[in-house]
Amino acid sequence: MVSPASTTRPRTTRKLLSALAITTAALLTAAATPVAAAQEPVWRMGEPPLTTPWTAQVSPDNALPEYPRPQLTREKWQNLNGTWEFAAAEAGEAPPFGRSLGERVLVPYPIESALSGIQRHEDRMWYRRTFTVPPDWRIHHGRALKLHFGAVDYDAVVWVNGKRVATHRGGYGAFSADITDALRPRGEQEIVVGVEDRTDATWQPVGKQRLVPDRGIFYEGASGIWQTVWMEPVPTAHVVELDMVPDIDTSTLGMTVRTGGNAAGLRAEVVVRDGRRVVGRAVGAADRPMEVPVPNAKLWSPESPFLYDIDVVLRDRGRPVDRVSSYVGMREIGTATGADGKLRMTLNGEILFHMSTLDQGYWPDGIYTAPTDEALRFDLEQHKRLGFNTVRKHIKTEPDRWYYHADRLGLLVWQDMPSMRTGAGRPPVEAQRQFEAELHELVEEKKDWTSIIGWVPFNEGWGEWSREATGRIADEIARQDPTRLVNAHSGVNCCDSLGDSGKGDVIDWHQYVGPAAPQPEGDRVSMDGEHGGFGLEVEGHMWFGEGHAYEMTPDKATLTRRYVENQRDVLTAAQRCGISGAVYTQITDVEHEVNGFFTYDRRVEKMDFARVRAINEEIVRTADGRTAPPAPDPGTPGLGGVHRYEFEGTGPTAVDSAGSADAALTNAERVPGVQGGGLSFRGDGQADTGAALIDTAGSYSVSAWVRLDEAAGGFQTVVSQDSGSHSAFFLQYSGADQRWAMSFAGLRALSPDKPEPGRWYHLTGVRDAASGTLSLFVDGQRVAQQSACLAGESSGSTVIGRGQYGGQPVDFLRGDVDDVRIFDRALSDEEVAAVAARG
Repeated sequence: MVSPASTTRPRTTRKLLSALAITTAALLTAAATPVAAAQEPVWRMGEPPLTTPWTAQVSPDNALPEYPRPQLTREKWQNLNGTWEFAAAEAGEAPPFGRSLGERVLVPYPIESALSGIQRHEDRMWYRRTFTVPPDWRIHHGRALKLHFGAVDYDAVVWVNGKRVATHRGGYGAFSADITDALRPRGEQEIVVGVEDRTDATWQPVGKQRLVPDRGIFYEGASGIWQTVWMEPVPTAHVVELDMVPDIDTSTLGMTVRTGGNAAGLRAEVVVRDGRRVVGRAVGAADRPMEVPVPNAKLWSPESPFLYDIDVVLRDRGRPVDRVSSYVGMREIGTATGADGKLRMTLNGEILFHMSTLDQGYWPDGIYTAPTDEALRFDLEQHKRLGFNTVRKHIKTEPDRWYYHADRLGLLVWQDMPSMRTGAGRPPVEAQRQFEAELHELVEEKKDWTSIIGWVPFNEGWGEWSREATGRIADEIARQDPTRLVNAHSGVNCCDSLGDSGKGDVIDWHQYVGPAAPQPEGDRVSMDGEHGGFGLEVEGHMWFGEGHAYEMTPDKATLTRRYVENQRDVLTAAQRCGISGAVYTQITDVEHEVNGFFTYDRRVEKMDFARVRAINEEIVRTADGRTAPPAPDPGTPGLGGVHRYEFEGTGPTAVDSAGSADAALTNAERVPGVQGGGLSFRGDGQADTGAALIDTAGSYSVSAWVRLDEAAGGFQTVVSQDSGSHSAFFLQYSGADQRWAMSFAGLRALSPDKPEPGRWYHLTGVRDAASGTLSLFVDGQRVAQQSACLAGESSGSTVIGRGQYGGQPVDFLRGDVDDVRIFDRALSDEEVAAVAARG
């Protein structure tokens, strides 16, 4: 397949050539043939590189016809989705009032999508349509007309009959307008919408959208109207929002009925029903908090997603002036300490592991917008089928009906804020303020969905501008919505991150293929925010005709096996390290990424779903902190080590003075050491012990004196142990950081200062399995420590003078070493100091 951009340009060229040919023919035959009347433009679906099972169901008469706002319903409403007029626009261009536009677009599909019928990007655009108001709505007779937009990307201005009625900035927030005063007395009414969306050419929040997709993790843009447009009649005084806060401890529902129009002095009656049976009732002042009793509440959970129905009547001196319906799930999110002493996430007071996928919400036919409501529901239903109880809605938001389906199905949702662009430095102050405004709009609009249990303002440092600001924002979200958890920074260990702010309720790491295993700390739980990403190409079902993943597999059986193996590691991380959740990448393929359970078109199941469900359910069932991990072996006492290389003597072998693993020398020279003999390497040598001297899954310590010839951009390893792939650990000089380091692949405990060439340093790396830490000591002082709960086993040789990466020898030392010691336990700070003092 080719990219959508490639399919669009040739088609546009063909249209242009055809138009030129028709024009030429008309000029040649004008004298003999009457000129035909111009054809009225019609909507035609584009040609998506892939179709879904629902693509063919989309038509102007069937463009997402469902009621778009399930948490605040009224009987009378009218959907304005369908065919609209469309035209590209120029900056400063006057609105096209009263004149037809040259193209037809299907709303609410973004213009880059095939379903829109446009299938190209425009920085600026016009939408236009007409409508009539049903006479029985009796607008102006004590009733007003509200026009609603689910989302328009990015800057929108709306006119009705030439009068500007609304402006909105932000591609993910809903907005409404009272258009009563703009209406003509009768007949057709005109809507014109002007949109500007420059995507990642600006600092606007865009999530994964790019003007030029990268065949990587960034995708097609999605401009213009991309969620339902609709209108409804409302009383002059009416309900605009229901703030709902369940309290399962008191079996009450906190409720504030927020109103618009002239609602002063009105009262609200709230009724909570279990089916037809009324279980709670309360009456109070509108726009003021009240408590509605819900005795013996049935609690909402993934196993039992029970929802209560709610009826609200707004009254003026007893007379009903507005009625709305809604629903709520009684549930509570929190944290508690497990039997193993680790803090974990809870649902309704019980520890529950969040078994999640990364759900990006992209479609090959609709890009940002699912083709049908059935399609929108499909991905969530498959989560339940696969044994997941949680969804991370990644760098995107969804229409209200997506959250409605999550509520009904019983799925927990971590809601990301769509990020600003990456790779262009840190955002300017004006962009920072706009990001925060849109973030708080998101929380305000979505804080009543039962399924949403946590907010994620930042991902991997994308668009982050300071660690202090990230912490402040996390605190502000917690004040705005104190009923949910705040994950200040998913993937705080990764990429563009400025480091841990220490704020929020969650410590979240990413690791591919992982899983990541950060440990709870203080009053913050921990979770793996992204891991996995195993890929499989399925011919005929790929956006580009080929794809990539973090680890490719050749067939369905191998992909399933690797998934199950990886999830076994998730279970180990949960039981030993205390992670409260894990997010697997991802539910479906997206464009060039082929690491989904489904292909991008949702037509092919890429794994054995029964085996996936079995391991996922096992994790949820047993990852609850019921038992503490076994204590590590205490190891051998003393400071001499279980193996020691002092490099005295001559010849091609370094004697192990504490054990029996003499090391074979290659391209190494005997030189004076710190005390007695030493060993010198010139960037191509090693001392190979010929055996795995360290149980790398347990506790151990490695110390050495080292002197560098140079401290530049290359890595240099002092001691490591082969694993067949990457060294199980590296006591090293990190060229990327120009610091000393004790490292695992992808994790480094770094010294604060750059070493001086020609100077002897004493280095000690300590892996403590009991505390789950990796520490670096320089000259007897602890200078760095990282959480490193899990460490893989290795059976390769312990080696002095080089490392291993990708199965190849790498990072050769250019310098001298002396007195290398290996311990089968974690040394204390005092013991390290003693060894550094030639103990």
